[in-house]
Amino acid sequence: MATFISVPLKKSTEVDLVKPLSKFVTATYPVGEEQAEYIRAVEELNKLRKSALGRPLDKHESSLDILLRYYDQLCVVEPKFPFPELCLTFTWKDAFDKGSLFGGSVKLALASMGYEKTCVLFNIGALASQIASEQNLDSDEGLKAAAKNYQLASGAFAHIKDTVLSMLSREPTMDISPETASTLSQIMLAQAQEVFCIKATSDKMKDAIIAKLANQAADFYGDAFKQCQYKENLPKYFYFQEVLPVLAAKHCMMQATAELHQAALAGQKKRFGEEIARLQHAAELVKTVASRYDEYVNVKDLSERVNRALTAAKKDNDFIYHDRVPELKDVEHIGKATLVKATAIQNPLSQKFSDLFEKMVPMAVQQSVSVSNQRKADTVNRLVGGLREATNLCNGVLASLNLPAALEDLSGDSVPQSILEKSRAVMSQGGLQSVEMLIKELPELLTRNREILDESIKMLVDEEATDNELRAKFNQRWNRTPSGDLYKPLKTEGANFSSVLDKAVSADQVVRERFNTHCEMIALLCRSEAELSAAIPSANPTKTLQGSEVVSVLRSQLAQLDEVKQEREVMEGEIKSVTFDLTASFLTALAQDGAINEEALSGGALHSHYGNHTERVQKSLRSQEDLLAKIQTAHQEFSALKQSTNEADARDDVLKKLAAAHDSYTEISSNLKEGTKFYNDLTEMLLKFQNKCSDIVFARKTERDELLKELQQSIAREPSAPSFNVPAYQSAPSSTNPAPGSGPTPAPRTVFVPTPTQAKGTPPARPPPPSITPQAAGSAPPGAPPPGSNPPPVAPAASQAQGPPYPTYQGYPGYYQMPMNYNPYMYQPPVQGQYGGVPYMPYQTPPAPQGGYPAPPPNQQQHPYPYPQQAGQQQPYYPQQ
Repeated sequence: MATFISVPLKKSTEVDLVKPLSKFVTATYPVGEEQAEYIRAVEELNKLRKSALGRPLDKHESSLDILLRYYDQLCVVEPKFPFPELCLTFTWKDAFDKGSLFGGSVKLALASMGYEKTCVLFNIGALASQIASEQNLDSDEGLKAAAKNYQLASGAFAHIKDTVLSMLSREPTMDISPETASTLSQIMLAQAQEVFCIKATSDKMKDAIIAKLANQAADFYGDAFKQCQYKENLPKYFYFQEVLPVLAAKHCMMQATAELHQAALAGQKKRFGEEIARLQHAAELVKTVASRYDEYVNVKDLSERVNRALTAAKKDNDFIYHDRVPELKDVEHIGKATLVKATAIQNPLSQKFSDLFEKMVPMAVQQSVSVSNQRKADTVNRLVGGLREATNLCNGVLASLNLPAALEDLSGDSVPQSILEKSRAVMSQGGLQSVEMLIKELPELLTRNREILDESIKMLVDEEATDNELRAKFNQRWNRTPSGDLYKPLKTEGANFSSVLDKAVSADQVVRERFNTHCEMIALLCRSEAELSAAIPSANPTKTLQGSEVVSVLRSQLAQLDEVKQEREVMEGEIKSVTFDLTASFLTALAQDGAINEEALSGGALHSHYGNHTERVQKSLRSQEDLLAKIQTAHQEFSALKQSTNEADARDDVLKKLAAAHDSYTEISSNLKEGTKFYNDLTEMLLKFQNKCSDIVFARKTERDELLKELQQSIAREPSAPSFNVPAYQSAPSSTNPAPGSGPTPAPRTVFVPTPTQAKGTPPARPPPPSITPQAAGSAPPGAPPPGSNPPPVAPAASQAQGPPYPTYQGYPGYYQMPMNYNPYMYQPPVQGQYGGVPYMPYQTPPAPQGGYPAPPPNQQQHPYPYPQQAGQQQPYYPQQ
């Protein structure tokens, strides 16, 4: 009875995990020990896949543990790498479809880690079923191992049934479809229940318990048989055609076992009629199995036990008890006891599992950290930008008031000290030449970034156009994910890059216009003090303001404003130096809640680290506003005391422009340096984007080539023209000579019993040459050419080839190729004498007709085989009609 069903393994093609995963690691993590550790882990993962899928696996627990460890590693590595962006394509063949001679078996290629996990889990269930089927059920260890592995297989297939549709983006192959997985799970569960029944029988447990266990196993087998029989697509598989009779036989046998033990229980309770009724039912079930499924299961032992018990029960009842035998429908139903359940698939499945990427954080955490860092950068830019904007406003107000140059220029003929300091500051930063050089570099950097972005987008557009053309050509056969849907994230990213470049172009134009406005005064600040003094108009004041109180007030207020500016520089450095890492917080949230509320966690961290700085920035802005209001009031008093002349106004105007030119130079220089850095950083990002586009396009091209190959094979298998009826005189074979091309009639095939494929028979040997005696040669056989015609040629010597050296036409149906050892129409070489012991008449070459072809030269070597004659050669002679 120990006939158990196992599941064949799926086969996968080789996949290189090292290149795409290592590229992601090098692009994401800085060079160092951490990056090197992750690259080593990637190599170990690739080796683990080859061990699990790249070689035949033994039916042993060690092989199963390799599959379990690989599955566990896939589960923990999936959230740590952006597999949809890496476009790793996994190709798996259908486990049950053996394919055809030309087309190969059905296979599916998907760029999905969920698909890889599902197929590996299928192999775990399949290998567990094979290991369980190999166990020795005569020992307790074998029974325990078989029950454990059958339940693991049932759990694996049940997990596939529940998750496969959500993991894949398209319809799966039939072996991992929910219908097939459900059926296989039920079969494995029934076999596990049967193992427990065998265990209970070997332990000589009570008949009531064994009957309940066997009855439950019969129900499990019955459910599996119904699922396997009534599913729409399963019966077409040869595998399930073999499984169906086994399931039917097992259902009957387990029911018979339950009836046998329940009959023993009835005998113990003195219900002898019920005992006989149950044993008769068991005998009928066993007889059914023996008559229908004897070649699949061994029912001899069970049959002997049932018949022996039935004979003894009938004998005792006939001679002693005379109890009435009830109808089977009137007896009590047998109870059920379930001791098995599908093993839940929870990671880790292997006790030896260790995460190769333990230190690498999941992609959800990486994305949350990235968004959090962006929030941090926005906060820093907002605070620092507010400080710089306030400083620029302050400098603009002071430049419009000609402060502090107006206080230093009381004499009216010398260069103010503040202007000299501004001039030295401009020259120390490279002067006008450095700004012009930076402005010239910006268009080149912009053009380079534009070219990289355009080339990346062009790759996507070209591949999408090719995909659309093939989809329009093959229609529903082109059943892969449309490139337009797959490229949406990349196109969105490319559009963002394009928008960023457009904004950068506008910002560059603003900087360039501002430089053109202050270019003349910046050039003046780059001159020597003498040239600067000569360029500034002089004005002799009519009265002095050296000891004026308003001058002292203005100088005091300007000093306070300078202190505010210095505090801002210190404050800006402190804001930029703030560092914090929310990785641990995100990991904790992910472990506890299964999701990360990044906005709440980042908002709390930003408030705790930047709340104090925000208050200090606001305080600095309020102080500046108060001081500027006071400075403007004092400056009005100062202007009222100062005598206004045309020369003084012209001098003040030049000094204001010089001060504004210095401020503009400082801001323009800072903007240009930031712009150069921005373009260089953007170049690196665009190169990564280009590599990402290149990788996905290459993966799609590879997938496209494989799909085209499959479609070509599929089209080649289709009939090129509709079938037609062959005339009877061409297709009707005789009893001795069957028609060529009409192959042997296929043997009838039963529903469940597979017919073994027989090797093609060896063709019969070539018949020997006919023996012709001289007397026979002299007499004309029936059908021979008339006298005077060419005599029939003799077959060549045995040492020569027996067929022509070129392909011959096999003929239409009903045509029989003439044997090469006798052909009355074969051309005979003109050699006198005997050849092979057979005399023949010499052939006389007829005279060439007028205008015909010349005869061949004497003693010309003739080919021993007939072949079409070319121009200039002797034509063979054929009988005249």
